[in-house]
Amino acid sequence: MKNILIIAYYFPPSGGPGVQRVLKHVKYLPEFGYNPIVLTVENGQFPAKDESLLKEIPDGIKVFRTKIFEPYDLYRMFTGKSKDTPVDVNVIHKDGAKLGIKESAAEFIRSTFFIPDARIGWFFKAKRKAIDLVTTEKISAVYTSSPPYTTALIGRHVKRNTGIPWIAGFRDPWTDFISSPNRWFLPKMIDKGMEKSVFKEANYIEAAWVGIIKDALKKYPHLNPDKFIHIPNGFDSADFAPIDSPINNKFTLTYTGSMYGRRNPAALFEAIDKLIHQGKITENDFKIKFIGRFGDEVLNMISSSTFNNSLEVIKYMSHGDSIIELQKSDLLLLVVDESKESKEIVPGKVYEYMGIRKPILVIAPEDGAIAKLIIETKSGLIAHQTDIEKIASNLLAFYQKWVDKQELYSPDVNEISKYERKNASKELSILFNQTI
Repeated sequence: MKNILIIAYYFPPSGGPGVQRVLKHVKYLPEFGYNPIVLTVENGQFPAKDESLLKEIPDGIKVFRTKIFEPYDLYRMFTGKSKDTPVDVNVIHKDGAKLGIKESAAEFIRSTFFIPDARIGWFFKAKRKAIDLVTTEKISAVYTSSPPYTTALIGRHVKRNTGIPWIAGFRDPWTDFISSPNRWFLPKMIDKGMEKSVFKEANYIEAAWVGIIKDALKKYPHLNPDKFIHIPNGFDSADFAPIDSPINNKFTLTYTGSMYGRRNPAALFEAIDKLIHQGKITENDFKIKFIGRFGDEVLNMISSSTFNNSLEVIKYMSHGDSIIELQKSDLLLLVVDESKESKEIVPGKVYEYMGIRKPILVIAPEDGAIAKLIIETKSGLIAHQTDIEKIASNLLAFYQKWVDKQELYSPDVNEISKYERKNASKELSILFNQTI
């Protein structure tokens, strides 16, 4: 088998959705003739840790770790936040949100000096180790996973200095995205210069959703569109251990993942308030579990809800345990960010939701990429964030079927099976075949 160097910041013991795409490539690429060798961080400050994922790294896979300077402890000290405050879900605010003096200053520092992101402190040690591994491990090609976009700069450095092929993988767009800092013109120009050079110099750009490709070609129309390849996220059936699904005494909805300013449950809460006031449901009839990491704005929404006794917030749990919670639920909740990009965003968890074979209540644009996926797979019902009436109607439809002990939905199993993680790794192996 040919050796492939995979450069990724998010790798076990990191938790969260960002780690799954790379971890599954590492698991399944050997079936298609490639041996992954991983370069990651030794002391990363991950938004979430999941030690259980270390067991999913296949035996025999070499993992090399180098140190990184992480600035987030300084950010917490400067803004007066506790050491366990999740930074990523507290730096993305709703449009028009007022920031304090310290937060505004911290945002200015972030947008001015951390280019392309706060992980740039890894670049210098990682690039030296990557060059060394190309020789000692007889590397045939490099794959980088972004964000963070620093990994793409490391991949670019390796290609420039060794000439070996490089596939740059992206789970989100780079500049001018929801999570991007609002930079002033000079750092913005530098950031865009980095982005443009990565797109130009990589042999292929592998994108988790089509909107990433559209965004890149809109910014840089001179680029060759044939080098941009869509390889969707997916689910791994091997993660879903059979369980005895309980009969819940309350209609149970579950959300897993992150929530922050622009991704919030406000529309859902308004729809539920509407149903309660109409007498179609009571707060004793349902339970909503929010599992993951939540920004202060979202936690305030939950605590101030008129039916907060029906809401449960569970801090981040292991990937395996979160899957069990989804399997035990009656309905899964998917909420997309309120932003200009929302039509194109396809969170990785939507595939896991589909793979678990539970119906999904989707709050997202009805003419967007998620809606198309949900309709093709018959996995749930969709309504836009602004259509409170339809959100309420969709929720009530599922609830009434649950009360009547009817099947809540009839998914298209064949369509869903296309999104097995193994298929994504096969597609990536084809790109390696074409570049080596």
